[in-house]
Amino acid sequence: MKRLLPVLAISMLTLAGCANTSPYSGDVYRGSQAGTAQTVSYGTITAIRPVQIQADDQNSGVLGGLGGAVIGGLLGNQVGGGSGRTIATAAGAIGGSVAGRKIEDTANRANALEIEVQRDNGENVVVVQRPDRAGSLDVGQRVRLIGSGANMTVAPY
Repeated sequence: MKRLLPVLAISMLTLAGCANTSPYSGDVYRGSQAGTAQTVSYGTITAIRPVQIQADDQNSGVLGGLGGAVIGGLLGNQVGGGSGRTIATAAGAIGGSVAGRKIEDTANRANALEIEVQRDNGENVVVVQRPDRAGSLDVGQRVRLIGSGANMTVAPY
């Protein structure tokens, strides 16, 4: 049973740390957007740069920290005996918690593009979204801006 606990803890941490980053794509609509009218405007891409999106999570790092602490504590408990084992367990739990939070934060990032578009009316807007298709958007390309405010995507025209 002692050998099975670390394997189960690592498996749970791995599955829980995977963020669903598909909502950041221009090809994915949220359920609340389906069946609603979206505004469309047109423009030309003036700049593109690669960025990363950190997934919003009100409990960010908690699951990774707890999972890491459990795994670190279990591994530390395998070392030494007596008070040395207690110290190793505590150190393993602290180190595991820090490592678990860092792993979860890294897993919850998605590569994206910051796309600056000059609309036909002269207004400039910036939209951040995941690249949907390799090389589908380039500087100078005509595009459609779909949506408004916080719900806008850029699509090839």
